[in-house]
Amino acid sequence: MTNGITMTNAVIDCILSRSSTKYYDPTAALSDDQIRELVRIGTTAPTSFHLQNWRFIAVRTPEAKARLSPIAWSQPAITEAAVTFIVCGQLADSSVVPERLAPLVEAGIMPAKMVPEWEIPARDLYMEYPQRQRDEAVRTGTFGAAAMIYAARSLGLGSTPMIGFDAEAVHREFELTKDEVPVMLLAVGPERPGNWAQKSRRPVADVLHLV
Repeated sequence: MTNGITMTNAVIDCILSRSSTKYYDPTAALSDDQIRELVRIGTTAPTSFHLQNWRFIAVRTPEAKARLSPIAWSQPAITEAAVTFIVCGQLADSSVVPERLAPLVEAGIMPAKMVPEWEIPARDLYMEYPQRQRDEAVRTGTFGAAAMIYAARSLGLGSTPMIGFDAEAVHREFELTKDEVPVMLLAVGPERPGNWAQKSRRPVADVLHLV
């Protein structure tokens, strides 16, 4: 309750009850269809100019987990969770804007004449700025991962975002392309007992400045 206003619905309850999972059920698995559905939900997250500049590598077999574990600090979630996604952001590339917008034009959502109005600003923003391209890759991957985290929670699954890994080794071992950035690892799967409830957070007054 906030100032007499009660905010309760399934989405908010899901967000407020989420906590990073430490203990997974190592005997549990997710089907390929369940994995695809998590990624489908993740890709509804926003991206700049509708670039959709992301890719998700689902590490789910014992062999693939054995490849990932030593280059991810041997974190238990890698081997115990049903799947660990390597969340990749792709360097922002304005040349793909017409292709990515084409389905919107074909569906009658966006007039064709608007496409250059998106492509030209995207080109101006990114083409000559490698750091902006990389920043956008990281933002995109993070948005997608966040959507998957809350989707997993809503489905009764635990999740753990991880940044403890050798990025160069992950890039090499899993054959990322030169325009891909491994943004984070995201373990997902059924939990076993012993996980903590959501940890307390800093007061809103400490982090919010109203102007």
